[in-house]
Amino acid sequence: MDSFTDEHRCCLFRRMLRRVGLLFFCIVLLPMPAAALSLKVDVEGVEGQQEQNVLVLLGIFQEREDDNLTVPRMLALHRRAPEQIRNALAPFGLYRVEVQSNLQKPETEGGKWIATYRITPGEPVKIGSVDYRISGPGSNNPAFPSSFPMQPGDVLLHADYERAKSDIVTITSQEGYLDAKLTRHVVIVDPVAYDARIEFHLETGSRWYLGSVTFKQDLLADEFLEEFVDFEPGDVYDPDILLGLQGKLIGMEYYDNVEIVPLKDQAGPDRRVPVEVVATRNEPNKYRVGVGFATDIGPRFSLDYRRRYIGRYGHKLKMELQIAPVNQSFIAEYRIPFRDPVSDYYMIRPEFYSFDTASRKGDLFKLSAVQSVLTPRGWRRNIALDYRYEDYEVDAEEGTNTFNGLVPNVTWSKIVADDPLNTRNGYRLKYLLQGTVENVLSETSFLSGSVDLKWIKSFGERYRFITRTTLGATLADSVSAVPASQRFFAGGDNSIRGWGLDALGPIDPDTGKVIGGRYLSVGSLEIEREIRGALSGALFTDFGNAFDPEYSSDWEQSAGLGLRYATPIGPVRIDAAYAITKDDPGVRLHFGLGPDL
Repeated sequence: MDSFTDEHRCCLFRRMLRRVGLLFFCIVLLPMPAAALSLKVDVEGVEGQQEQNVLVLLGIFQEREDDNLTVPRMLALHRRAPEQIRNALAPFGLYRVEVQSNLQKPETEGGKWIATYRITPGEPVKIGSVDYRISGPGSNNPAFPSSFPMQPGDVLLHADYERAKSDIVTITSQEGYLDAKLTRHVVIVDPVAYDARIEFHLETGSRWYLGSVTFKQDLLADEFLEEFVDFEPGDVYDPDILLGLQGKLIGMEYYDNVEIVPLKDQAGPDRRVPVEVVATRNEPNKYRVGVGFATDIGPRFSLDYRRRYIGRYGHKLKMELQIAPVNQSFIAEYRIPFRDPVSDYYMIRPEFYSFDTASRKGDLFKLSAVQSVLTPRGWRRNIALDYRYEDYEVDAEEGTNTFNGLVPNVTWSKIVADDPLNTRNGYRLKYLLQGTVENVLSETSFLSGSVDLKWIKSFGERYRFITRTTLGATLADSVSAVPASQRFFAGGDNSIRGWGLDALGPIDPDTGKVIGGRYLSVGSLEIEREIRGALSGALFTDFGNAFDPEYSSDWEQSAGLGLRYATPIGPVRIDAAYAITKDDPGVRLHFGLGPDL
C-alpha cells in the first residue's frame, strides 16, 4: 500500500512539473507590452488662427500622445503632413504654401522622435473679379447690398466669403422671398494667374406676406392670444417673427408644446400666408421643494407652488413658503396680464414675515396692489400701494411698537448679464422710493429711498472683479418714527461680512444696543481667480455701516478669503471674514448658494 502511494505521488509530481513548464513557456512567448512612443511635433512659420487651424488638421500632432501610436503609423502621418498643412492654410487664401518636413529619430533607445515642419506661407491669393447678380422681382430691393461685400483686390478669405453669402441669404429670408434660389455661387482660384473669381447669382422669386393667425388649442381665449401676435396681416413674411411668437407662447408656460404652421398652399393671389398656431396645454400645477443653508439665517426649508393658468385670460398664481430659524415668510402673487402679456401685469401680493435677528424682531403683514411694466430700455418698473401692519421690537427700545398704514412705493430694477447665475460680465441695479404721510395714510410720516448696485467684470482668462454698494436715506422726525422693517441695519452675508445679520448700526447709548438708522452706506470690493474648472478663490473687503444723526456709529471694515464653486443654480460661496474694526476681532465663516445677480 505504501509503495503504491509513493509511485502515485511521483506521478502527480511529474504532471505538476510539466504544467509549470508549459505555463512558463507560454509566459515567455507572450508579447511584452511595448513602451509608449515619445513624439514631439514642432510647427514653424505661422501663428495665430493660421497656426491653430494647422494644428487642428495636422494628424501627426493630434495623435502625438496616443498610447497606441506605432512607428509605421507615425511615418504614414508624417508623409501626409505637408498636404494637410496646405489644406489648413487654403481658407486664408494661401495657395502657394511650401513645407519643409523632417522627422528625427531618437538618439537613444526609448528617446523622443522629433517631427519638424517649417512653413513658408507665401503671398495670399487676391480676388481678381466678382460677378454679383440679384435678379427677379426683388432685384431692386434696397435691403440687398448694391455690391458683393468682397471686392477685387481683397485677399480671398473663405470665412469672409461664407459670411457674406450667409448674410445675403438671411436678407432673402427676412424680406419674404420664400422661393429664392442661389443659381450660382462659386469661388474659382486660377493657380497660374494666382487670382480668384467669385460668381454669386441669386434669383429672388416672388415676395410673400404674413396672413391672418388662427389658434388651434383649448385653453385660452383667442382674443387674449392675439395680444402675443406683434405683426399685422400684410407684413412681409419673416420666419424670425414666427419663431418669436412661438418663443413667447412657450415662455409663458401655458403650453408644453407650440407648433407654428405656415399654410403657404392656402395663400391667395396676394401671396398672404395664413398662420396656424397649434398648442397643447401644459400641466396646470407646478411644485418645488428646496432646502438650503446660509450663515445669516441658518438652515432653510422652502416650498413653492405655481398655478400656470387660471381662467381664459392667462391669470397666474404663485405661493412661496420659507422657514428658517431667524425668519419665516409666506408670499403669494396673483398676476393679471395686460397690454403686453409677456412683460406687463397687475399683481395682488399678500406677504407675511416673522423675523428675529441680532437687533430686531417682529411680524409684518403687507398687502400690495402693483402695476409692473417693462420699459423700452429694459427697466422693470413697479408702482405699488401697500397696506402694512407691523408689530416689532428693537433691542435698544423698550416694549412693542406697531405701524399701521398705507405706503405708496415705486421701484426700478434692471439686470444685464451674460449669465445671471454664473456671471462673467454684468450688473444688477435697483432704485426704491417709498413713503407715507401721518394722519393721511398712516400713523407716522417718513420718506425713504435706496440704491442697490452689483457689478461684475471679467478680465484675462481667469479673473473677475466684483463690487457692490447699497446706499439709503430716510427722511423722518426721528428713527423711532420709522418701523423696524424700514430702518437701515448692516452686517451679514450680503452686507458687511465678519458680522452677523443686522448686527451693525447706530447704537443707543443707554442700552448699548443697535437701534437702526435713517442712513445706510455699505460697499464691497472683491477679486476672484479661477483655480481649476468650476473652483475659484476670492480676496475681498467689505466696509460701511448704518448711521443716524441722533446716535453714534463707526465706520466698520472687514477683509477675508473665499472659495467659489460654480453650479447650475449659481455659485456656492464660502467666505472667512476678519472683522478688522471690531473691538474683539475674529474670523466669521459665511456660507451661501445662489445666483451672482
